[in-house]
Amino acid sequence: DAAVSFDPAKLAASSAKVEIDVSSFEIGDAETTKEVKGRDWFDAAKYPKAVFQSTSIKAGAAGKYEVAGKLTIKGKTQDVVIPASYRQDAGGQVFEGVLPIKRTVYNIGDGEWKDTSVVADDVQIKFRIVTAARK
Repeated sequence: DAAVSFDPAKLAASSAKVEIDVSSFEIGDAETTKEVKGRDWFDAAKYPKAVFQSTSIKAGAAGKYEVAGKLTIKGKTQDVVIPASYRQDAGGQVFEGVLPIKRTVYNIGDGEWKDTSVVADDVQIKFRIVTAARK
């Protein structure tokens, strides 16, 4: 779910909140999907949502913005700045970007999976959000 209020002429009044239902993850393999939802990875039963809440949005180069906010995954909250692009199209607003994080900061991949030589610590969260056109 995403709640986006964005006006490039009124950045101070703009905001974004994105909630991801962690139990909705589908990895493509039933056993792997079950593992990823389990305690060592996302612990979906205890932490059902990953949440980003913006605190400020600043203009960058043409069509680019820096969205500062708080990212909470698995009960851990960190301040992040997300570089995002924005464009208006007939269907609404389109926001895209990539946020690099360290998975171990959020305790993603505990137990035997904590070893970063087995699963890399650097993860890129890629997103594309399309809002409906205002009527």
